[in-house]
Amino acid sequence: MTATRIAVVLGALLVSVAAPGQSIRRLDGTRIAAEFAAKTLAEHHVTGAQIVVLNNGKTVWSYAYGLRHKDPDQPMTTETTTWAASITKAVFATYVMQLVERHQFDLDKPIAQQLPKPLDEYEAYKEAATELVKDPRWAKVTPRMCLSHTSGLLNNARMQEPGQKLRFHFEPGDHYSYSGEGINLVQFVLEQQQGKTLDLFMQDALFGPLGMTRTSEIYQKRFAEDVADRFDSDEKFHAQTRRFPARAAGNMTSSAGDLGRFAEALFAGKVIGPKTQRQMLTPQIPIRTLHQFAFRKDEPEGVEAKQVGLAYGIGWGLLTHTRYGPAFFKEGHGDGAQNYMVCFTRRKGCMIVLTNSDNGELAFRPLLEKILGDTVTPWEWESYTPSAIAASRANN
Repeated sequence: MTATRIAVVLGALLVSVAAPGQSIRRLDGTRIAAEFAAKTLAEHHVTGAQIVVLNNGKTVWSYAYGLRHKDPDQPMTTETTTWAASITKAVFATYVMQLVERHQFDLDKPIAQQLPKPLDEYEAYKEAATELVKDPRWAKVTPRMCLSHTSGLLNNARMQEPGQKLRFHFEPGDHYSYSGEGINLVQFVLEQQQGKTLDLFMQDALFGPLGMTRTSEIYQKRFAEDVADRFDSDEKFHAQTRRFPARAAGNMTSSAGDLGRFAEALFAGKVIGPKTQRQMLTPQIPIRTLHQFAFRKDEPEGVEAKQVGLAYGIGWGLLTHTRYGPAFFKEGHGDGAQNYMVCFTRRKGCMIVLTNSDNGELAFRPLLEKILGDTVTPWEWESYTPSAIAASRANN
């Protein structure tokens, strides 16, 4: 590393909004100063990272590390726009619950009944849904199933199914199987009902009112002065962060600072009311699988899942019984973008980690355990163990 790069990185390490002497209250009640973060991120060769910690519903520590761009080197900040990847799903689901709260959307009315014409008559689904709509099970699929990952559709089905044809792999509602395809279906229904695209109504309903100025469902020119490139496991350039089109399953760009504002507003009841939030975070389906992307109902059971009462709510993963009380979480996984967000409801404590590096996942466990005191995230189920990450890389 050149002297210039060292200087830039060291400067980035000091970015923090905490007052001098400010410490973080961990889940077990102890306090910690988080100098630990820089060492951990460096050891795991994470190119750039943003971390935000909330105590009692308020941001108490905001931290940036490393680089958002190389040659010339530019430091990451806590407001650098990064690819949030699948954290998009949870933020979108929260918006859907706003509509539910206002009686403007029905989670349990089948999607087929919420569209004015058959799905395969729309250009976006003209080829993909021809077989799907002929299946009697299509009439049963509801937004609730889609948002809780029980739709019966394959994840990333457009890329994985033969001929890119959507089809059911099990009875809708029967069991959990992660699927962004279902999330995008709910987006499509809302776009038809509202007559405008996802990026517009999310901006109007959430990002604008909450002051999330670094967040959008599509790339904005205003992000150009502070946007993170993405890097692979060798810390080599992978891609710029310019996401198009708007996709509820994973195209949102954001910053840890903005997601901290979102979490603050959620805890303060400024996004949805307490009753609606409880509904969103109520288990819709229990999860007993060994890994997150298990597909069949008869997959091996995991000890972790049972220990923490793993389940899925509306758009959020849930830990229903831990020593620190219930929690909700969402991951974001993409090429050169590894992210994690977890919040514990009783303590109103959260930790948000966004990275622009394929090595980000290697740092999650030591960061969350040391800084937040989170010893209950199901690391094996999440595939956030070194062996699981190595296996995933070998298969790609």
